[in-house]
Amino acid sequence: MSRHVAIVTDSTAYLPARTMERHGITAVPLTVVLGDRALEEGTEISTRSLAQALQKRRSVTTSRPGPELFAETYRRIAENGAEGIVSLHLSAELSGTHDAAVVAARDAAVPVRVVDTGMIAMALGFCALAAAETAEAGATVDEAVTAAEKRAAGTSAYFYVDTLDYLRRGGRIGAAQALFGSALAVKPLLQLQEGRIEPLEKVRTASRAIARLEEIAADRAGSAPVDIAVHHLAAPDRASALADRLRDRVPGLADLHVSEVGAVIGAHTGPGLLGVVVSPR
Repeated sequence: MSRHVAIVTDSTAYLPARTMERHGITAVPLTVVLGDRALEEGTEISTRSLAQALQKRRSVTTSRPGPELFAETYRRIAENGAEGIVSLHLSAELSGTHDAAVVAARDAAVPVRVVDTGMIAMALGFCALAAAETAEAGATVDEAVTAAEKRAAGTSAYFYVDTLDYLRRGGRIGAAQALFGSALAVKPLLQLQEGRIEPLEKVRTASRAIARLEEIAADRAGSAPVDIAVHHLAAPDRASALADRLRDRVPGLADLHVSEVGAVIGAHTGPGLLGVVVSPR
């Protein structure tokens, strides 16, 4: 390859460690603030510890990486030989991470393209993979960005949560929208739309909501080649069963990832989360 384009994302992409290592993807960690302790996602706080803290109603907030951390990451990557960097991050509607990366990119030693993917979790992860695979084929920074943006444009993310209280507390969904899930004790289904978490449907019971989540994901996947990720927080059996059903229902399934979300997204969704990301190839 005539030039080296490096890919950076953030810890909310929830890419498997082996995948990141194989493709040379660097993840900059966000921070979870548990009481008076600031802990890096992925290394200093486990999802089990987070779930326990949430169940005990302890104070849990999240924080973006500072521009200094991005600057140090870009510097290190440039010193290792990269001639350009594509920095792909979770939706700017949900976090200031993108803005911090933009500040750091201005003074980087090599060109850095910072992209607001409008995505979260493996919806972001699939974008980073698309950029990395394109870069590995010898693409330019702009070509890698185009690959990520194309993947983002086709990707959908749907979520079931036991309650909207955590999203409301964290300011990720408005008070009026939170009423959507509290009236008559309905179970909310949500979607990622234009970078925001928006109500999709309301269903009477958890079992019906999960069945409806499966149906929506399968319909969205269709029969063309597609990658799917099933996420959960403290609900491994539910996630595994949902993944098995999707495996049977989606004829064009290429890769299927099942993973627990990290502490940052978990802090805003609460235990019981089930999410499905559908990303056509």
